[in-house]
Amino acid sequence: QVQLVESGGGLVQPGGSLRLSCTASGSIFSINAMDWYRQAPGKERELVAAISSGGSTNYADSVKGRFTISRDNAKNMVFLQMNSLKPEDTAVYYCNALISTNWNNVRRYWGQGTQVTVSS
Repeated sequence: QVQLVESGGGLVQPGGSLRLSCTASGSIFSINAMDWYRQAPGKERELVAAISSGGSTNYADSVKGRFTISRDNAKNMVFLQMNSLKPEDTAVYYCNALISTNWNNVRRYWGQGTQVTVSS
């Protein structure tokens, strides 16, 4: 069984910063892409940032220049550094990873989500 657990969410004022962390654990053979998604009330879940196993990154236009995704492959962790936060960044943030539990399978796993609220 594989689990993804996020941490680091909370309440922050506009212009502030937060760092989200996500740890993958369980019977992991390998981890490919690791991503962060978010879902605001009444909106669809959207991709925020993605990082490949080799470290290549992609960002949603709305967060480029403000958010940075990184990963620690040795610890099966992915991070999202969020700076210059805006009220429109308020959402539940979800970690997602493409994980193999043996040499011939791969599937996506989701974390339970962590709330980020940007408000004065």
